[in-house]
Parts: sequence; C-alpha cells; structure tokens
Amino acid sequence: MLALVGCGGGGGATDGGSSGGDPPAAKPIAAFARGADVGWLSAEEAAGYRFQSASGVESDAFALLGANGVNAIRLRVWVDPADGWNGVADVVAKARRAQAAGQRIMIDFHYSDTWADPGHQTKPTAWATHDYAALKDDVAAHTRDVLAALKQANVSVEWVQVGNEIGGGMLWPEGSYQHFDQLAGFINSGYAAVKSVYPEAKVVVHLQNGSDDSLFRWFFDALKAAGGQWDVIGMSHYPPANDWLRYNQLIGATMADMVSRYGKPVIVTEVGMDWQKAATSRAMIRDLIARIAQQGEYGRGVFYWEPLAWPGWQGYTMGAVDSNGRLTEALKAYSD
Repeated sequence: MLALVGCGGGGGATDGGSSGGDPPAAKPIAAFARGADVGWLSAEEAAGYRFQSASGVESDAFALLGANGVNAIRLRVWVDPADGWNGVADVVAKARRAQAAGQRIMIDFHYSDTWADPGHQTKPTAWATHDYAALKDDVAAHTRDVLAALKQANVSVEWVQVGNEIGGGMLWPEGSYQHFDQLAGFINSGYAAVKSVYPEAKVVVHLQNGSDDSLFRWFFDALKAAGGQWDVIGMSHYPPANDWLRYNQLIGATMADMVSRYGKPVIVTEVGMDWQKAATSRAMIRDLIARIAQQGEYGRGVFYWEPLAWPGWQGYTMGAVDSNGRLTEALKAYSD
C-alpha cells in the first residue's frame, strides 16, 4: 500500500463497534499468522520516534508487537531506494530483529525503487531501458540477491510476495495487464527465484481490493491461462469505518470463491483503519479473522499494514499507535 492509495473508503463520524452479527465461530489453524507490516519502523526510529507499553514503559517495537499477539512480520523491499530505507540492508536488519522476537517473516517485493500499488508500478531506474527478456532476468536476480542476503543472515522466510497490489500488472508498461503473458513471465521468474533460495517458502500473488471478487476471478483466471505460478492468494482490505461489515462480508465471499475456484490458500496481507477508530478497527479485524478461519487450512492469516506508523507519519493516519507511541486497542483483535 502507498500511504493513502487503494483504501476502501473514508471513515464514519463516530467510533462504533460491529453493525451486525459475527460470522459463525471457527478456530484458525495453528499456524495462523497474526501479522504486522513494519516497513517504516527503522525510518521512524532514526527520526527519534519510540514506542511505549500500555503502562508507559519504552519498549522494543518487535517485543511490543509480540506482547500484543503479533506472530508474523511483513517487510517490503525496494530495489534502489533514494534514502536506503527498504533496501536490502534495511530489510535484513529488520528481519533479524523480528526473528529474534520469535516472529515469522514475509518479504514483499515491489520491483521498484519506491511504492508499487494500483496507481504506481514504475520500473527501477537501473532497469528503465531494459526489454522484457532483460526485465525477467532483473526480477530473478534481484529476488535471489535479497533472499540470499536474508539466508546468509540466518533468517527463515516463510512467505514471499512477487509484486505488490498487482491487479493492474507490474513493471509497466511491459508487465501491465494488457500484456498478461509477459506479466505471468515476470511472476514465474520471481517464483523460480524464490524457490531457488527458500524451496519451502510460499509465493504470494497479491491484489488490491479483496472485496472485489470479480477482479480476483478475472486476474487469476488470466494468470492460470498464461501458465502463471503461485502458492497463496494475497489480498488488501481497507474497509470504511461506517460500512466495514458489508466489506468484510464481501471479502469473505472472495476468499471462499478463491479457495473453491483455484484450491489455493488465502491471506489478507494488508488491513487497516484510522487510528482514531480503534474500537471499530478491533471489531472489524476480529470479524475478519473469523471469516479467514472459516476457510480452514486454506485461511492463512492477516497482516495489519503499518500499525507502528505514528499518527500522520508521512501523511498516513491508519496506524495503530496513538500520539504517545502506545498501541491502540485495534490489535487486541489478535488475542480476543
């Protein structure tokens, strides 16, 4: 997600709870991921931001997340970021900290020097003049190099995203949805590179707007027809605070359809809501977890997008910490 791009809509005027009944209870599988994306963390820490426990004690960010039920961490990777954040060294450092805190790791390749999302899939500067064949090699080499650095640091990687919110394709224009065979070629190049370093890692293909089943059917039908490979279907989910139950019902239907149609697991790789709507966010995530769990062994988990983003950090207001650096109640959904 790019800060405010790809969200499901604006919040309501008040911070309310559920607007309807919960789905039937279902127990998540033992390996269910209760995750957090923390790509901004090192930049925030470098800027002087710190985090506190509920009692006001300054705490390590990963330990604080773990104490609040987070058992998995998602980290984005950029090819040559201007400030170094989310480059390979930064990603390895954060992954080592997360693993030391007992958390599992998802790596999210953007294949760009900056944000990749539905409105931006810009090729890295170093790849800008490369043709399709060269870009396939670039994807493979970059994927292998980053994962090899993680492996060299003794980091276990459980999931790898090949592209970020790629409903419209990636590495535009060569990999846009208008050139689906080439898009599938990029995905397969990344898939093979992942398996060459971490054979047991699950490759995630991630689209925006999990509530839009027609988008997911169209995309994965086309990817299958083009010979594309994937292990897990990833979804983003940013429901409006005043209509979250309907959006949760929609993404629940999408998940069930994906499992039935392709026989592949699903995972919500991004979810979020305004930090001032913490009670609503908690209710929404609790309900979402139940819907994912209804998929049984095919429902693999959920990741809150940037819960450690301080209010207004880089214009973002959908984190889960308050202006004192204390976690709001949103993540309590993980232990409800």
